[in-house]
Amino acid sequence: MKKRVTLVAALLFALCISTYSQEGAAPATPSSSSEESTSRRAPRNMWEVGVHGGYFFVAGDVDHLPSWGAGLHLRKATDYLFSIRLDLMYGNPMGEGPGAREFDNSWASGAIQGIFTLNGFRSDKSERKFNLYALVGVGANYFETKFFDDPVDRLEKTIDRELALHAELGAGASIRVSKRFNISVEHKSGLLFGERVDLMDGIKLEENNSSVFRDIFNYTSLRLNFNIGNFTKQSEPLYWVSPLDNVYKEIDDLKKRSDVAIEDTDEDGVIDAIDQEPNTPPDVPVDTKGRTLDSDRDGVPDYKDKEPYYPPRAGEVVNSEGVVTNPVGGGGVTEERVKELIDDALSQYNLGGAAGANGATGATGATGATGAAGAAGGLTELFLPMVHFGTESTRIKYSDYGTLAGIARVLKGNQNLKLVITGHADKTGDEQVNNRLSYDRAKSIADHIVENHNIGRGRIVLHWKGSSEALVPTTSSYMNRRVEFRVARPDDVEMDPPSGGTKNTDDGY
Repeated sequence: MKKRVTLVAALLFALCISTYSQEGAAPATPSSSSEESTSRRAPRNMWEVGVHGGYFFVAGDVDHLPSWGAGLHLRKATDYLFSIRLDLMYGNPMGEGPGAREFDNSWASGAIQGIFTLNGFRSDKSERKFNLYALVGVGANYFETKFFDDPVDRLEKTIDRELALHAELGAGASIRVSKRFNISVEHKSGLLFGERVDLMDGIKLEENNSSVFRDIFNYTSLRLNFNIGNFTKQSEPLYWVSPLDNVYKEIDDLKKRSDVAIEDTDEDGVIDAIDQEPNTPPDVPVDTKGRTLDSDRDGVPDYKDKEPYYPPRAGEVVNSEGVVTNPVGGGGVTEERVKELIDDALSQYNLGGAAGANGATGATGATGATGAAGAAGGLTELFLPMVHFGTESTRIKYSDYGTLAGIARVLKGNQNLKLVITGHADKTGDEQVNNRLSYDRAKSIADHIVENHNIGRGRIVLHWKGSSEALVPTTSSYMNRRVEFRVARPDDVEMDPPSGGTKNTDDGY
């Protein structure tokens, strides 16, 4: 008997430790994979503490009398359908029968119960008002029974206290009063094991004097239950929460993030995520990055500039309205000035000063050096598309081959042009890995243009930025896994490959 009691006690202890360790485990270090696993896991939830009292009686060989029982419990949900409860109670079942013996039992017991939520599959509401459940449990009891074997002599006899095992079955219903409190009505029945199986009413199973059947204890109780915990960090016990409540919350959060991602506060047609001037006035012309246009680059935006397409000459100063205040050569729109502006514009595309590349003069006497400088400098704002990559990938997608062919045509059509290729990464990896990944992406683009379109490697300048210049604030957005292009300036030099990290060989996608 002692061995069995020890085994049950060890089992109960192990169940309690297992439940506590699952609840108290520290969350994983935040990362894309850990965030995903955390979102799919059941949320941390509160403990339930309860007190109970009710009618406790023995169904045996002697008719039972009105009796009582009381106790307390501690309950913890392991998921939305199952919870574990430690239930302690004390009771005083009594009985008396005509022409038979009477008994008075003082009972103490403890049990571990598995509780199954019967209406836990409903997911139409985030919170339940009612909770129907069934329970099964094992425990140990310690009781003493006093009885009168002979109703005439009334000689009192006693069955002494001894530890024994029992099993329990039951069912109940709870009503949710508030997030902290609920009320339950429950009934359970139990059966003892071993030599004390039929001693609760004082009649002992003997070879020549056995009772009709084993004693079954019954307990109908009212329970007052309280949820213990912090609502900022824990939910209600999961048997009160819908299994899909966490999913619904994630969907709402995703919708909110999507709305933020495409929000355009100043309504200039450029979303805030890539808008470099997110507060431009209404109806103001902007470029593809949301910056206010200044066509003549005099420092006065077009919407304020009275001469938006009249760039000042060297030494000329403009006022707040973009008008030159100290015109050189008398100012005004002269034929010479118009030719100068046209030649300036064409030289930016290596057209007006094309002859200058060979040392001839342009329309206004610009030398070949000037034409080359114009081609290299004037195209710095030329729009060139981005190329995006898969997660942890440096492989160029087939869909971007046409984009790279177009960039190669720009290089072939402007022989004095050098191109800066800058690689970027998202924020999911550590700094060394992101730096290496951004460099490898830029290098794969450069190698493709050189090998497939016969562009000299000396006309390409490699830069890498890691995750330092993310376009989109979200951690793993594909917009951040990119390579950008721009026309090289005279002071642009190629960056050395990053130190540390591991060269990426994954094809990605």
